Parts: sequence; C-alpha cells; structure tokens
Amino acid sequence: MKRQSGVLMHISSLNGKYGIGTLGKTAWEFVAFLAKSGFSTWQVLPVNPRGPGFSPYNSISSFAGDPLFIDPEALFEAGLITEDELRSAEHENCERVDFKIIIPERARLLRLAFSRFRDYEALEAFCERESHWIGDYASFMSIREELGGIAWQHFPASLRDKSGLSEWREKHRKDENYYKFEQFMFFSQWEKLRRFANSKGISLIGDVPIYVSLDSCDVWSSPGIFNLNDALIPFDVSGCPPDAFSAEGQLWGNPTYRWNRLAENGFSWWIARLSHCAKMFDTVRLDHFRAFEAYWSVPYGAVNAVCGHWEKGPGKAFFDTIKSALPNLSLIAEDLGFLTDEVFALRDGCNLPGMKVLQFAFDSDEHNIYLPHKYPENCVVYTGTHDNDTLRGFLESAPLHILDFARRYLSPADGETLFDAFLRAAWSSRADLAIAPMQDFLNLPATARMNTPSTVNDRNWRWRMQEGALSKALSEKLFALNEKYSRI
Repeated sequence: MKRQSGVLMHISSLNGKYGIGTLGKTAWEFVAFLAKSGFSTWQVLPVNPRGPGFSPYNSISSFAGDPLFIDPEALFEAGLITEDELRSAEHENCERVDFKIIIPERARLLRLAFSRFRDYEALEAFCERESHWIGDYASFMSIREELGGIAWQHFPASLRDKSGLSEWREKHRKDENYYKFEQFMFFSQWEKLRRFANSKGISLIGDVPIYVSLDSCDVWSSPGIFNLNDALIPFDVSGCPPDAFSAEGQLWGNPTYRWNRLAENGFSWWIARLSHCAKMFDTVRLDHFRAFEAYWSVPYGAVNAVCGHWEKGPGKAFFDTIKSALPNLSLIAEDLGFLTDEVFALRDGCNLPGMKVLQFAFDSDEHNIYLPHKYPENCVVYTGTHDNDTLRGFLESAPLHILDFARRYLSPADGETLFDAFLRAAWSSRADLAIAPMQDFLNLPATARMNTPSTVNDRNWRWRMQEGALSKALSEKLFALNEKYSRI
C-alpha cells in the first residue's frame, strides 16, 4: 500500500460565516488545501443529526445527514431563499458553534427554502433510492415535532408500535416531505463534495459509532434487534469498565444489540447501514471495535458502569458476512480501550488496520504498543483523536515522567521542538496512514480540544477553524512534511 497521510477535522469545524461549517465553499476550499499540501485523506466525525448534548456520536438516526451542514449559499443560488434571508444566517467571527442558536436558525431557513421548492421529481427519485430508511425517518421526525420532541417511548401506542403509521402519514404528508427535503438537500451537496474530493485525489474517511441512541429512529423502527423488554425498556446498556482514567467506568447508556437475532437475519440491518456509508465515504472507521469481540453490558438504571460484565459480541462471523455482502468496503478498526488477545486476533483475522495514538505512547515503558517502533505497516497512526487534548495542550499538561520519556525516545534534533518531534515520529513511522487533527497542524492550545470523554459541557464539539488559518506558508510546510516521509 502507498504510504499516505490525512487530516482529522469535522465538517462543523470548517470556517465560514454561517455559524457552523457546511458542505459549501469552505469545504471545497479545504479539499483544495489538502490536495495542495500533499495529503490524500480527510477524516470526519459522524455526519448524522445530533441528539442530546450535540454529540455526533449520539445521533437520532444512523442513516440521515445533519441538516446543519446544508450550505445556505447553495439554497440562495437555487432560488430557494432571498439575499436578505441568506444574510440573516451570517455569524461573523463565530469562533465556536452555538448549537442553541444555530439549530433553530437553520431550521427556519430550511423551512423557507422548502416552501419554495418545486423539483418534486428529483425529490421523489431521491426518496426512491433511499426508501429503506427515509420514510421511517421522516415519520419519526414529524411525530417528534408534533409531540414537542418527546422520546418515542412516550408516543401514543399506535405510533409507538407503528400500527397507526399509515394514517399518520396520510394526514402529515407535507410535514414528512419537509424532512425528506432536508435529506435531499444534504445528500445532493454531499455527493458533489465527495466527487470533487475524489477528483482532487482526496479520499473521505467516515466514522460509524457502534451503538445508536435509545431515543433514535433506528431503535423506534427496528426495536427487535435491540435488547429491549416488552415495555421497550432496555435490559442493559453500553459502557466500558473502570480503568486508570475512571474508577467508575463510563456509562454511555445506549441499548445493546440482540446479536443472535441479527445473525439469524444475516446482519441485514448492519449491511444496510454500512452499505449506506460506503456510498458516502471511501473508508469507514468502526468506532469501539472491541465490542464486536465482547462488550461491557451494564444493567439498565445503574448509576455507573462498575456493576457491568462482559458479553460476547458477534465476532468474525459478523465481518465474514459483511465482507461477503460488501467486498469493496474499506474499514479501519478503532481498537482502543480495554484490549485483549481475542480483540487483536479478531482485528488481525479480518486483516483490518488498527489505530495507534501517539499521545498514549509514553505513559509506561518500552513495551508500550503505541511506541512507533512497535507499529505494523497495516495501521493508522494518529497524533491524537477527537477525544484527546490537542498535541500542544497535551505537551503543556503532561506529567514530567511522560515528557522525559518522550524526549529520550524522540530525541529532538537541534532546533526541533518536542511538538515537531511528535509529528516527525508519526509521519516517519511504518504506519501506512498517518493522521493528525487540524488543531495539531495549527499548533493550537487545549482550548481548541474537540471533546473530553464522559463530559457534557458548552465546549465539546464546538471548535471551529478561523479565517485565514489555511495559509500558503502552512500548506508549504505540510507539503514538505509529506514529501520528506514519502507520503505523497
């Protein structure tokens, strides 16, 4: 495999004047910057609609796209909004995403655009192509809207079990068409962006969370594949066990899968999900890969994850089925967390590249699997992920023993900072693919961190790159880095 490199940055973090990154001009400019700088990949976080906490990993649908990413300028160019309406969406110098403002503003703009939309033939063709999910999603969203955003478990019985869905759809056709229109606009813009990226030699890496939100269209439309009782309450929920970072473990709260039932159906729901991703991305990162071998099951209602236990996942049978159904699907295994020989065997038995995070390399000794000399070629090395501090923030806050080990191991050259030595170590490693968050290429402090796991606050998921960050000088510096280590 050709040695490659990439940048990790979510769509929301793109610069621009509409309060949040979009699929419009700034996304295309970013692709051009990547190509000019010698990169070959752009990795994004999940692009699905956000649920509570605004996390892209807590979505209300595994198939829908986030309408916040729809480019307002494209709506204007299509004649769906006026110039004054476009200007009303502007947020000059918006350094962080303010979801509480952006969400209702973008919904208002999209409602105006929908009221003037007349290309019903194109919309109908899109809905036909996406018929396996778009109908349920539109119904789910229109019901939620009508009922004030309540969880689906509190829908009226005839809508909770979908026995009254046909009658609902007949009465609320226009409401449902609005949500179909949102998705039509998102995917029309996404497809154009992907074609442009591929034409520039840039492949897109997407991200698939293993779990879905309890209050999601996925669970409402397919409750039988999740561990729910007759009252549609989970028997158990997801999390991870106590470790050095958390004495109580992490309680995520997602419903777990009935893997035996999924297996009986040939993993058809997962095949549909990953097939959908394959149409959007060139490669898919499978989040929390270790749960496919065994997952941490926590009784529903527990206050923390301490009382959980391990349950077996679907194992290699799952990946054999996926490979047979989707032979060209390219996957990356997010093999982080509590790892065992069984997890490594599953990853290697499926010939999947795993992840190596350089920030994890210096907290023990020379046997640490994240040290660059331990890497196989078939892996992806990251300076850090969306869940890590920025590299600069890490180096400014790490304990002295970690910094001392890093200096001894990396041996910065005269005039080379420890920061630059980290980038050198990643790019010069044997890993087929080297990736760093955009914040690291910009040498940004801890305030630019994307997310702190197990926290809900007004800083997570909100970072945005500022105007002028993609300078010619930065592009030349990054091209030199990629050229020096044969990643062009």
